Amino acid sequence: MAQQRALPQSKETLLQSYNKRLKDDVKSIMDNFTEIIKTAKIEDETQVSRATQGEQDNYEMHVRAANIVRAGESLMKLVSDLKQFLILNDFPSVNEAIDERSQQLRALQEECDRKLIALRDEVSTDLYELEEEYYSSSSSLCEANDLPLCEAYWRLDLDTDSADGLSVPLPASPEPGAGPLQAAAPAHSHAGGAGPAEHA
Repeated sequence: MAQQRALPQSKETLLQSYNKRLKDDVKSIMDNFTEIIKTAKIEDETQVSRATQGEQDNYEMHVRAANIVRAGESLMKLVSDLKQFLILNDFPSVNEAIDERSQQLRALQEECDRKLIALRDEVSTDLYELEEEYYSSSSSLCEANDLPLCEAYWRLDLDTDSADGLSVPLPASPEPGAGPLQAAAPAHSHAGGAGPAEHA
């Protein structure tokens, strides 16, 4: 509790010092500027010569101008201190700014998510239509011999197996007038010793 009471008291003291610095600097600028204006006024002849009075007025103007510059720099430093004070101690405003920025970023994230989902659905629909168009056109233009590689290889294996089965010699039934049987008959009769050629 003591620290919580001391903190506002220190803030109040600091703000009072800032207020005093502001009033003092502004008063210094006003006073010095007023004295410079008074010094610029031409006065009557006095016991001091005009050259000496001119040098004195010139020196006084330089000093008062330097005081005005110093007060201006003090005001700029005061502005910097006030900004630092607000940044370091104005927690509600900082939290409000952080919350507002977080809400903006969340809204932007949701908008990006919606756009990405819509784009994904559109691309998926277009890809499905392109696939349908591709497969329908390829099936209509496909010839009988234009087969997929696996099916062509399978049919090649079937053709090879059928060709090997047909090359095996089958037992021929004896038919009259067959060339091989007629060529074998004279050889057989020749071996027996009596043939049609001898009778002839």
